[in-house]
Amino acid sequence: MNFYELAKHRCSIRSFTDKPVEKEKLEYILEVGRVAPTACNIQPQRIVVVQNLNNIEKIKKAYNTFGSQCVLIICRDERDSLIREFDNKCSGDLDIGIVTDHMMLAAREIGIGSVMVGLFDPRIIRKEFCIPEYILPTALLILGYPKNDFLDANRHLVDRKPISETVMMEKYFG
Repeated sequence: MNFYELAKHRCSIRSFTDKPVEKEKLEYILEVGRVAPTACNIQPQRIVVVQNLNNIEKIKKAYNTFGSQCVLIICRDERDSLIREFDNKCSGDLDIGIVTDHMMLAAREIGIGSVMVGLFDPRIIRKEFCIPEYILPTALLILGYPKNDFLDANRHLVDRKPISETVMMEKYFG
């Protein structure tokens, strides 16, 4: 499947079977994340792989895992982020988004469902997984086999705004 088709087929899954993600598939997903671009190649991502059911229970204190047997805690090392000098904007969250997006697309390519979550309690994650203060839990990537299959790839015809509402040529209008 070409990239456009892969992008259309990727969807957020919020109900997983109890089938574990195979080691080879997890390693592939992590490798695709490793080669993702980051600002100035700083690579601020730090990923904690959680598969032990006792540790999955710890994540459930911070957010619903939807029955998944594999959660990646995607963190950002504050010591390794590029700061834009004009307004002190940090590139780290953009980098984490790119890395996580690469892993979501890799997961879908090999039949693994995913959902990226940002609305979790990072204090719980930090405490439960002994994450130091300079490492920021930024996203959870919940992985697994979909309980109810993947969504229809053509849903974007109605679920997405038309390009004319989101893309402007040469100057902003709105």
